[in-house]
Amino acid sequence: MPVSINCDMGEGFSLYRMGDDAALMPFISLANVACGFHASDFNHMRATVRLAKRHGVKVGAHPSLPDLQGFGRREMKIWREELANCIIYQTGALKGFAEAEGIALHHLKPHGALYGMAARSEDMAHAVADVAEIFKLPVLGMSATCQERVCKQRGVAFIAEFFADLDYNDDGGLIITREHEAKDPAAAAAKCVRAIKEGVVRSTGGKDVPVRAETICVHSDTPGAAAIAKAVHEAVQPYF
Repeated sequence: MPVSINCDMGEGFSLYRMGDDAALMPFISLANVACGFHASDFNHMRATVRLAKRHGVKVGAHPSLPDLQGFGRREMKIWREELANCIIYQTGALKGFAEAEGIALHHLKPHGALYGMAARSEDMAHAVADVAEIFKLPVLGMSATCQERVCKQRGVAFIAEFFADLDYNDDGGLIITREHEAKDPAAAAAKCVRAIKEGVVRSTGGKDVPVRAETICVHSDTPGAAAIAKAVHEAVQPYF
């Protein structure tokens, strides 16, 4: 499978801006657009969809737990049906903006704490898959997780994701921080190439842990995100 580069973006709100989406667009192929529950609003959503369309970048929904204050990075207790409804609400809104611009939604990628919960919990993974089935979208997620297993069981397409700008622990899990730290672009690019070629990443504890990199994520709120995306884009060109 050719490798793609994706980015979590469209995360401003009202007059507030976060990340430089315009600078990132030339180096990515998939835009994960915030849907209003952790960031963004109706104006930012449409502007991000329009920007992606201009650059030929495919648009996916990036729904979150309803946690605007915590940027969707705080877990909460929520039932499967309630979570599915929460994701339908957000994905449906973005689908409307995509259709207004004459494009189709391409994928679904949970955000932040929801991403981690779906990787571990069957109920949460099924809630995401419930929505993916409704909108007929593939799901982006980490390999060898509950999310991948549930998607495969249900026949929902799954795209294994690797993170250029996050660290991995010794169990192969992501180390999530409230704010992303700056990363060296060359080191991030080299890490991505190794993940593609060797299927491993060096953990914070110095271990090589298995990963799959069918798509590579760069976060728009990581300091220097455009430089990281550019370096990764250049390094993984042979694998497109």
